[in-house]
Amino acid sequence: MQFLNKSVVFILTIVLIFILVPRPALSEMSDHGLEKEVKALKEKVEKLGVLERLGERVGLSALVEVEASAGNGFNGVDESDIVLATVELGLDAEIAEYVKAHLQFLWEEDDTEPIDMDEGTVTVGNTERFPVYFTAGKMYVPFGAFETNMIQDPLTLEIGETNQSAIQVGFEVSGLCGSIYAFNGNIDEKEDPDDKDNEIKCFGANIGYAFEGDIMRLKLGADWINNIADSKLLTDVFEEKNVDHIRDYVGGLALHLTFNLGSFTFIGEYVGATDEFHDGELDFKGRGARPRAWNIELAYTRDILGSETTFALGYQGTDEALALELPKDRYLAAIGTGLVENASITLEYLHDEDYSKSDGGTDDDANMVTFQLAVEF
Repeated sequence: MQFLNKSVVFILTIVLIFILVPRPALSEMSDHGLEKEVKALKEKVEKLGVLERLGERVGLSALVEVEASAGNGFNGVDESDIVLATVELGLDAEIAEYVKAHLQFLWEEDDTEPIDMDEGTVTVGNTERFPVYFTAGKMYVPFGAFETNMIQDPLTLEIGETNQSAIQVGFEVSGLCGSIYAFNGNIDEKEDPDDKDNEIKCFGANIGYAFEGDIMRLKLGADWINNIADSKLLTDVFEEKNVDHIRDYVGGLALHLTFNLGSFTFIGEYVGATDEFHDGELDFKGRGARPRAWNIELAYTRDILGSETTFALGYQGTDEALALELPKDRYLAAIGTGLVENASITLEYLHDEDYSKSDGGTDDDANMVTFQLAVEF
């Protein structure tokens, strides 16, 4: 049938040439010239067919976020800025029924310059037909959910987000999902600094459940990782201190819940280390720290003047995370609404409270108001 369609297009093209082109012009064409024109038209038709098939297998996506902010830090100094906060470009390709590829490029002003290959994975499997899948490549390993209605990333993400080149085996069946994964981390475990340790020793596991009804939706999960020091923030802190190894791996635990009932949404999450780091690695009040964070949000969404509008309140906190330069407590309020399809604006107010002076902090407050314009397609 495909060959027949191409043949019909080809024949119609020739007919149009004879109808539209003046007869003298045709008579002046040499056989070689006419054959060349016909061949070029045929190649164009074939290319259009290839592009059409490619469009059916490849999906492109993009996110652009521009933010303007003003406020003051713990030092009392006023700050304001306008930044192109995020540019994400994603590509998902269905290579075959059971093979998919995913690419994501990220650019963040003052952070990932030039553009960074944020994710690049190949997945073998199709959970709609068979529950087990295999994924390999650079990915955000499934440790923490980090869902939020706010502009700022939650403090749970700051402690737990881990982006590594890894392998993952997982399953999805009847709302239940889970996986195990392994990778070679950036922060090694060794007692002797002269030891050469460059092996795949980091791993983790997660389990979750999702349910969706007419007016109620529920997602909950529990995640574990054997080396929380490989999260992005902890790795950056260790690298600033010229630390590339620790004496013992410190595990991490994440618990998360998202509950939707009608127009209301509740988000709860905890992420933290399961043990203390050794003295001199990550400290708090003269001993090894055990950093942890939590996030609680309540949101209400309704239609206002034809646009979906969300009002959100949140409380976040940390413990023993002073060395990570995170606040002790954070209070947030945000309102976001759609402008047109795929475009939205959000206004957020943030109030941070630092650790007390007895803990080594400043005991000061910080405030920030942020306006965000986002386009996603």
